[in-house]
Amino acid sequence: MKVVVLSDNRKGIPESETEHGLSIYLESDKYKILLDTGGSDLFLQNAIKSNIDLSLVDYVFISHGHIDHIGGLPHFLKINSRAKIILSKHVINRKFYSKRNEFHDISLDFNFLDYADRLILVEKELQLDNAICILANTSTKFNQPLANQMLFSEDERGEIVPDDFSHELIFTIDDNNGIFVFTGCAHQGLLNILETVREKFVSPIQWVMGGFHLLDSRNGLRYESEAEINETAEYINNYYPITTFITGHCTGEKVVGYMKNILDSRLIQLFSGYSIQI
Repeated sequence: MKVVVLSDNRKGIPESETEHGLSIYLESDKYKILLDTGGSDLFLQNAIKSNIDLSLVDYVFISHGHIDHIGGLPHFLKINSRAKIILSKHVINRKFYSKRNEFHDISLDFNFLDYADRLILVEKELQLDNAICILANTSTKFNQPLANQMLFSEDERGEIVPDDFSHELIFTIDDNNGIFVFTGCAHQGLLNILETVREKFVSPIQWVMGGFHLLDSRNGLRYESEAEINETAEYINNYYPITTFITGHCTGEKVVGYMKNILDSRLIQLFSGYSIQI
């Protein structure tokens, strides 16, 4: 499979622009897939620079309802008339908020009903074919990221409550060499996502790509300590010894450094324009 990062917070090559968002293009022998759409139309601009024709994409997978992962969807729909959009049913008409850098709305103002014939809504699980499977997280064995405490949503009564991340999904594809996992932002917790996938499949997890939502502590905000990050990395090292992790977006620079000290070459930092053949 060919994998290209179309949108990320970090700049790796001069041609690609950056934003606070994540979008990844995945191309196999059978499908062309877009994993999230970033926060704007920037992923479209970077795709053109990478000679990727997004009008030919077959499926768009939306990992969750936050604007930095779904904000580019209206722009995508203007240039692609064929792709099916896979997302949680709990994204539709939901409002989401963050109190990082002051309380603000992180929802997409969008009428999904206009594209009802193109939506594939998932609640718990979708087996798209013999290779692609979409899952809702089922594991609560491990703690969720501390940064989740900054995120909220509206309940059915319109009251603002802590986000339960019921709108978050996991994308997996079995390419016969093992399982590829896209985490989105891993709000449910990286280790919980890995546990959910491991319980589902016999094949080993070969690749994990996406944000881990493990932020660097700064400006008076305290998240996971170095010791806690090291504990997570040690667990991964012990239980997922053949897995390669490619992360960025909502994974802090210091966090990457701590984890890389333990995982070494099995941890790769992605960036806007990053590409890999897996």
